[in-house]
This record gives sequence, structure tokens and C-alpha cells, in this order.
Amino acid sequence: MKLTVQVKLLPTPLQAAALEETLRACNQAATWVSQVAFEKDIKRTFPLREHTYGQVKERWGLGAQAAQHVIMKTCDAYRTLRANLKAGNLGKPSSKRYRRAIEKPIAFRPEGAQPYDDRMLSWQYTQRTVSIWTPSGRMKGVAFTASREHLARLALYRKGESDLSAAARLPMSRLTSDQMPSCGFRSGA
Repeated sequence: MKLTVQVKLLPTPLQAAALEETLRACNQAATWVSQVAFEKDIKRTFPLREHTYGQVKERWGLGAQAAQHVIMKTCDAYRTLRANLKAGNLGKPSSKRYRRAIEKPIAFRPEGAQPYDDRMLSWQYTQRTVSIWTPSGRMKGVAFTASREHLARLALYRKGESDLSAAARLPMSRLTSDQMPSCGFRSGA
């Protein structure tokens, strides 16, 4: 069973800039990994990792776990595309929409969501803060909030792996504190 708990980060302007840069770096790396996957026709995680892992870490300054997540995220996107093509969700193979989907690599939006796991993210429930990985180092003391029900669920059920997906709809520099990125916590067995 998977539980979803929505929390909202309340970063300072400096923290918000670091989080925005993290999303950009991860999504630029994912777009590059997607190009390699498309050109070499490798859509599975382990084979694709052999071709991209070292360069992702070096070129974008990503840590080991972030690089792994970027590669997995790319493979998941191709798996979803393949399922949509097979289900006919993009029309028949002769349709313009279908052909457009298969003629070029998948691209990731600069502000697109990025998965985090326990090695990249830790929760301090009583202080209502998280410690989160960024390319410039671990950022500690990022405040978060949620409804009482979600906070209780987070403290009670958060065990094992979890994902934190953060996405901003606007550039961080234009966000006010009540528009800061929402984060979703997922715990599953």
C-alpha cells in the first residue's frame, strides 16, 4: 500500500535558489540521458547506466543517488511512452502525434519534479525541517508544513524508502512564500 502525504517546503530565498538549481541540473542531466538512450536505443536502467552514470555525475555535479534517480526517471519516461503507444493513447502508428512522439528524445522541463530517497533527504519531524541534497552540498534546516492529518501520517508511517518530488510552476525568483514548491511524500511496500 502506498500513502501520499503532501507537504509544503518553506525555503528561505537562498534555499529556494539552491532547490531551483537542483531541479535544473537534474532535468538537464535527464534530457541528456534521454538523448543517449534515444541515440543508442537503450531504454533499460542498468545498460543505460553504463553509458551515462559517470558523465552525469561529472558534468552536472550530481551525487551518486541523484545520478541514479536521473537515469531511472529517464527510463521510466520511456516505459510510460511505450505503454501509451501500445495502448493507442497517441493514435495509430501512422498518425502525426504518434510519429512526433517516437521521432525525437524525451525532453524534461527545467522545473520538472525530481525523486529523492532516504540517502538524499532526511526528515526532522519535531523541528518541521528537512535536510536535502543539492549539487552545492547538503542543505539543512529547510522548513516544511502540512495539514495536521498529513503531519501525523508522515510521522507515523514514514518508513523505508520515500520520494520527495518538488516542482515549481513559476521561476523561484518570482514566487512569494505562499507559492513555494509543494512536495509529496510516498511510502510503499
